[in-house]
Amino acid sequence: MNLSEMKQALAAGGIQLTKSLGQNFLHDGNQLRRIVATASLTKTDKVLEVGPGLGPLTELLLENCAEVLAIEKDRRLVEFLRQRFSFKTHPAAFHLLHDDALVYLQREKRDWSGWKLVANLPYSVASPILVELARATRSPERIVVTLQSEVALRLVAQADDDDYGILSLLVQLRYKPAGHFKIPPECFFPSPDVDSTCVTLERRNEPLLPSELHGKFDHLVKLAFSQRRKMMMKLLKQEWPVEKLTMAFDQLGLSPQIRAEKVSLEQFVRLVEMLSG
Repeated sequence: MNLSEMKQALAAGGIQLTKSLGQNFLHDGNQLRRIVATASLTKTDKVLEVGPGLGPLTELLLENCAEVLAIEKDRRLVEFLRQRFSFKTHPAAFHLLHDDALVYLQREKRDWSGWKLVANLPYSVASPILVELARATRSPERIVVTLQSEVALRLVAQADDDDYGILSLLVQLRYKPAGHFKIPPECFFPSPDVDSTCVTLERRNEPLLPSELHGKFDHLVKLAFSQRRKMMMKLLKQEWPVEKLTMAFDQLGLSPQIRAEKVSLEQFVRLVEMLSG
């Protein structure tokens, strides 16, 4: 679906795009094919797509995998997608849900371990959707998503980077960043006011923490970054005895004056283990 076809479809359906839903549709064929190639799809793969819009990415997914589950919030687009794909035969099974994707993921605690997420995520909900999937007991094996470049930088940031923070750690506990590339604004309709980036995340083969400590990790990280300019030790003293914190910091080689932005993922993991003992 190129730009002229996209405009024609919207006009024929009398569909006015809604800015609050983050409806900036990727129409550039080269970029769409690059996203699909990055996902490394096979004919046995199952793919979750959030916010399919008019379906340009959906069509390519259906040509390259076994099953697509698409979740679309806008009822008008759900009706368009049903009509568009009901008359076509695809090798892959197509399931379309009319739902709020974030609410659906929070409500339906299903097994995503054999799935891949491949999507141009609505920018307004991209971060909470990724955190929700990363927190899942059985999370997708690979995530390939287009989102606001500002958020993408947070996803791939390392300790001491300007963009390093809560989102970096909550997602990277379960996933390793595996590459990213920018997509120019003119590849979307309408063109967004922000830059966009496609990010690839691969689920870690071996978990860094046992699942029963994931909640404690999330809590510690959020507390440590609750006031970025404050020393982490002072913030954590709200929850743990200073003697226990001092011993843990000493063993990890962390200064009592260190701020959370200087502490690596691996150090946070070890800190959680030590404070949970």
